[in-house]
Amino acid sequence: MKKIPIIISIFTFIAVTVIISSCSSTNSLADAKSGAQLWGENCLRCHNAPSPDTFSDTEWDVAVMHMRIRANLTENEAVKISGFLKTAN
Repeated sequence: MKKIPIIISIFTFIAVTVIISSCSSTNSLADAKSGAQLWGENCLRCHNAPSPDTFSDTEWDVAVMHMRIRANLTENEAVKISGFLKTAN
């Protein structure tokens, strides 16, 4: 009877390890990309994004925060995209 909880524990450990390792490899791919690449891949796939010089730095901060939630961006991706957009100001 005690074998079943041990098997479940081992299976859970393996599943969590696989999930964590797949998440870290996804993050490393995003880490290698520039803000311009991330902007093109994440923003332009859903709508026509305005030119980076359209808004002030503060307005871009608000827009990126909103889109971070809507587009499920990581903090690192949002920072890179925001930095890219602010270079036009």
